[in-house]
Amino acid sequence: MVLITPGIDFIARSFAVLGVAVATAAGVGSLLASRGIVLSTWSLALGVVLGLPLLAALRIIKTEISHRRHAAALGSRMVPRAQGAMIGNIDILKSMMENWRSGYPGDGLFDLVEARGPVVNIRVLWSDLLFTASPEHIKTILATDFNNYVKGERFHHTMASVLGTGVFNSDGDMWKFHRSITRPIFTRDRISHFELFDKHADVVIGHIKNRMRSGDAIDFQDLMARFTLDSATEFMFGSCVHSLSANIPYPHNASYIPPQTMSARSAAANDFSRAFLDAQEIIAGRERRGWVWPLGEIFKDATTEPMKVVNSYIDPIIRDAIQKKQHSPPKEKSVESEIGEDETLLDHLIEITSDPRVLKDEVLNIMIAGRDTTAATLTFIFYFLSLYPDITVRLREEILAKVGPTRRPDYDDIRDMKYLRAVINETLRLYPIVPFNVRESVHAATWPSSDPMEKPYYIPAGTKTAYSVFMMHRRKDLWGPDAEEFDPDRFLDDRLKKYLVKNSFIFLPFNAGPRICLGQQFAYNEMSFMIIRLLQNFSSVKMDLDATPVDAFPPKAWAGASGRKGIEKVYPRMHLTMYAHGGLWLKMQETESGN
Repeated sequence: MVLITPGIDFIARSFAVLGVAVATAAGVGSLLASRGIVLSTWSLALGVVLGLPLLAALRIIKTEISHRRHAAALGSRMVPRAQGAMIGNIDILKSMMENWRSGYPGDGLFDLVEARGPVVNIRVLWSDLLFTASPEHIKTILATDFNNYVKGERFHHTMASVLGTGVFNSDGDMWKFHRSITRPIFTRDRISHFELFDKHADVVIGHIKNRMRSGDAIDFQDLMARFTLDSATEFMFGSCVHSLSANIPYPHNASYIPPQTMSARSAAANDFSRAFLDAQEIIAGRERRGWVWPLGEIFKDATTEPMKVVNSYIDPIIRDAIQKKQHSPPKEKSVESEIGEDETLLDHLIEITSDPRVLKDEVLNIMIAGRDTTAATLTFIFYFLSLYPDITVRLREEILAKVGPTRRPDYDDIRDMKYLRAVINETLRLYPIVPFNVRESVHAATWPSSDPMEKPYYIPAGTKTAYSVFMMHRRKDLWGPDAEEFDPDRFLDDRLKKYLVKNSFIFLPFNAGPRICLGQQFAYNEMSFMIIRLLQNFSSVKMDLDATPVDAFPPKAWAGASGRKGIEKVYPRMHLTMYAHGGLWLKMQETESGN
């Protein structure tokens, strides 16, 4: 059996185009021969070779003329283009890829926006990619003209080997179906089941206490990834992968590392977590390479190996659930039916569909949403708490005043803790969970100009439209001159009315419009619960720079750069979501009893 890899498929489709060109050339040769004009085979071959680039160039020119005419008819103007030094803006593509691998989020794009305006056409390899960090444009994409901006077939194809047709990789009726079947799981009763969080939080706290008593630092990001993975899998399946039971990594400078034992279950949990991350890294890289990404996967689909590991965990759970349903009395259930007290997400889904592919796609999509996003945000929250001890003190004071040193918080406690919410929001502002995103226009449209005296921007049909809430959240004209400073009070003082109340679309950590995150309140509750539990048990947080791996430090070239880039102590990176490269190695001071 021949394995059709993304690269082979891409080449096959390219040869199909070449085949049409050859057939056309042969037809032209026969026509000329019938009229006494005989061309050699080499002449025809040369004509094909030279003709394809010429035809491609003519097609590009024709499209350009058509777009300009349509833009003029709509009373709009073309989006300014990035001007690279190499043909097809290949130098810009190389720079973007390098920035993605080793740069600070937004590197290169900040310069493009500053040079070309609030929206710029990056146009790599003659393919339009419109980029914006404007709240007006993002509002258009996500809300006011929602139906005109979809994930699109190109995005579906790029992500399909991991996300399938799940809620994050579908449009139209399929998207509505996936969203409707998951909505009931995020009712208030479900999102405030804190027993689930508490069980896993106790294990986290135990790990930290044991490590602090040994005198070594702990990788807080790794711990939060395990906590959210165990919580997410139990929330969805009723049983978790028990990643917190696996060996917790020691820092490179540990004075003593005890013998590491690993049960089969723990090893499987580690393998699953690593493979899940690898798969996301691969599809994120595909999207950044644009339409040529399949050429990097000619000999194999790069997601095949990690997805084998992921599927080896997910498939048996889904198969058992389907078999259990087949041997159970039928239930009357619709997509909007409420979920029973003891039902998991999978219990609910299995009553709506028995299609294993649909079930797996939805589970994996929700797992990405419920695991990586929350883990990353908790990591950056405690990064900031380690940098600003006065904020830690103030936050602990609110926690102790509202909840006390030992009581488990409930829904009302969390709702009433204003400073806690401000700390979370300020972290989400500077490090939004999904920093960059993309859609594709269905029909030609326009975006408003920031200058009312200028014509609106023309958006051609079928064009990729990328946007960044990361960059928007740091704009000084939207958030004030201190936009790059970490200051939770901006969500409590006069700045709230001055900036955010005036335009709510400047703060979009959970998306907006019809695709707004269904799990937003679940995430707030989970993060709030963990923060409260940790600060009940630990009075201070600090980074251990000696324990931090050498490659986890920001590059020395960043020193002195403007904004947060010049002062970072962690190395922020991203795949589909943000994370701290090399982890966040912390030491925490355990509280005395009753304090």
